[in-house]
Amino acid sequence: MMKIGCAWLYAITKYGYPPSIEDTFNAIRDMAKLGFKYIEIEGLAYDNLKEVIERRKEIKELADSLGLKFMNFCPIIHDIVSVDPSKSEKALKYFEKACELAVYLGSDMIQLDSFTPPLEFVGEVPYKEAISFGLQIRVRIPPEFSWKKFWDNLVNNFRKAAKIAADHGLKLLMEPRVGETVSNTDAMLRLIDAVGMDNFGAVLDTGHLHAQKEILPLSALKLGDKLFYVHVSDNDGRDNYHLGLGKGTIDWEGLFLVLKRIGFNGFIAIDVGGSGFKGDIDAEVLQSKRFLEDLMRRLDIPVE
Repeated sequence: MMKIGCAWLYAITKYGYPPSIEDTFNAIRDMAKLGFKYIEIEGLAYDNLKEVIERRKEIKELADSLGLKFMNFCPIIHDIVSVDPSKSEKALKYFEKACELAVYLGSDMIQLDSFTPPLEFVGEVPYKEAISFGLQIRVRIPPEFSWKKFWDNLVNNFRKAAKIAADHGLKLLMEPRVGETVSNTDAMLRLIDAVGMDNFGAVLDTGHLHAQKEILPLSALKLGDKLFYVHVSDNDGRDNYHLGLGKGTIDWEGLFLVLKRIGFNGFIAIDVGGSGFKGDIDAEVLQSKRFLEDLMRRLDIPVE
């Protein structure tokens, strides 16, 4: 049975990136008011992550009082992909603390990103904010950069992270995102195979993959039992906007028929918003929730 939840992009859109700790509490209250039972939470870089860890008791007590359950925790630790051992070792230590927090919060999933390789960006940088749209990205490849060295290091670090997550009883997730090292379904599958850990799998983010010109039903079919989680938003297939469901060109029926076919019974998180969002984010999220519920009812997909 699939379950509908609210992704942390809602909090970022409403309160900034990252939300202050007080606005983190406000966002949790807001998600409960919108009728969600399942929610995400993030910790951005070391300072914000430390603050979320330090305030974990208050966060957990608030969620419990509102009848909320955490479906996913996403620590944003850029150094996890660093080829500098001192940086990646620090990142893995913080990742272990993040795993401890995920367990404390009651989540069985933790998410990392692949970020961008150490290239020299001329002008705009991807993900300087939570999600940026329509950027012209220009890069210079430093002469000392080796793709093979970077990839081997990425595989090694994510294998270590997957083992840490497994030791805590957690699934480790990664989301292919526009402009990052792992930006499409096949790159995700390649990394999953290379890491070789049963608890390492994918987030299918419809906004990012549609902007990558992917055929989303085929993406879901390719991922199969390595598809652990789904983020849903819409766009026109050109820019990675995270619009309300039904406001773009995504083939929602085709995607959910494949999810039904492969027996996906995990969380579907509404991931609407971003730095370019205009309008009432609460209304947009609620509309998307209703769209999703109507779609699943029409396709005879059980939903909690």
